[in-house]
Amino acid sequence: MTSPALPPLVAPGPPLTAEQVSRYARHLVLDEVGEVGQRRLLAARVLVLGAGGLGSPVLLYLAAAGVGTLGVVDDDVVEPSNLQRQVVHGTADVGRRKVDSAADAVHAVDPAVEVVTHAVRLDDTNAHDVLHGWDLVVDGTDNFATRYLVNDVCARLGVPWVWGSLQRGHAQVSTFWSDPPAGEGVDLRDVFGGPPSDGSVASCAVDGVLGAVCAAAGAAMALEAVKLVCGTGRTLLGRVAVHDAFAGTWQDVPVRRRAAADVPVPTRTGPGTRTGSDARTGSGTRPVRAVRSVGAGAGTAADDGALSGVAEVLRLLTSRPDVDVVDLRDAPEAAAAPLPGARSVPFARFASEQGLTELDPDRPLVLVCRVGARAEHAATLARAAGVRDVRHLPGGLAAWARVAAARGA
Repeated sequence: MTSPALPPLVAPGPPLTAEQVSRYARHLVLDEVGEVGQRRLLAARVLVLGAGGLGSPVLLYLAAAGVGTLGVVDDDVVEPSNLQRQVVHGTADVGRRKVDSAADAVHAVDPAVEVVTHAVRLDDTNAHDVLHGWDLVVDGTDNFATRYLVNDVCARLGVPWVWGSLQRGHAQVSTFWSDPPAGEGVDLRDVFGGPPSDGSVASCAVDGVLGAVCAAAGAAMALEAVKLVCGTGRTLLGRVAVHDAFAGTWQDVPVRRRAAADVPVPTRTGPGTRTGSDARTGSGTRPVRAVRSVGAGAGTAADDGALSGVAEVLRLLTSRPDVDVVDLRDAPEAAAAPLPGARSVPFARFASEQGLTELDPDRPLVLVCRVGARAEHAATLARAAGVRDVRHLPGGLAAWARVAAARGA
């Protein structure tokens, strides 16, 4: 799917002052922005969800770009462990509310930016009110439940949103818009189905994240916001940009809307979703097709579920010589602990357009990685690419090792 040319989100504001002409001089000489585009940025209202690893560079670059009104949603406080990547905060901010620290950092860049803070936990009871009235939402939250809640509320409001996700040295960025003024709409559920089961994907606290990856992904998200506001360039609507920092690569994965009849309608839950790290599942609005998993959600209840997933993979390896078992770990991970019977294809390579076109749609495919996150995402992409029988190992090889140790295997 080719990203459509989208009209500007925001009408131009008043003529620029002499001070603004001086401040934004490097934008004004760009044909893609220019004087009218800068006036659009100054008139724009952009809501940033999360003042953490992704929200930090987004807020700083949008403030520097001249976005007139920035909203910040986060109910957390600054902790020492945040400082490795959340560059909108400093050592002196430890213990402060993140929205306050972020507002100060934005005003340090440009005192003229209006900052609207929401030190709240985003949930079903307040999401509509918090997201209503903004031209664009940029989601820098760190949990699945909030992302799906944001997706569904933005769909109801007709608002586009820019999404980013991080893990270890990998990042993914896209733009979602259920009903754009041009082209075909795509949202988070089209790409990834419903949220994964609780505990099936390790958090950054468990799996780690390279701080500078936040800068790379956040800058890409800020750039999406600028393009959408100004109506310039080619956006990521209809594409997911996949970054492998350690390999030094960016890959494009085309995505498209799924038929509503393909999947059941997601369920709705009560309040409790937050922009921090311990959210519950949010509400859903449109049906999508779920990605088939091997076994139950490993890493939660339990070992029996993980063990059934392991047993299924072993059964396929021994009884189906035609099955394609792909190890998505990075080359150093795979070399340190190779998986017999699997071929090694690092996630970034697998998710590239070339990697997906190399798959045999008629050959059963099993995807594995270290903790399950990359395999689950890869399964979604493989199914979208036309592979008929796609499975992944919940909890990944880490769950496999835990179960083997518990069972004395």
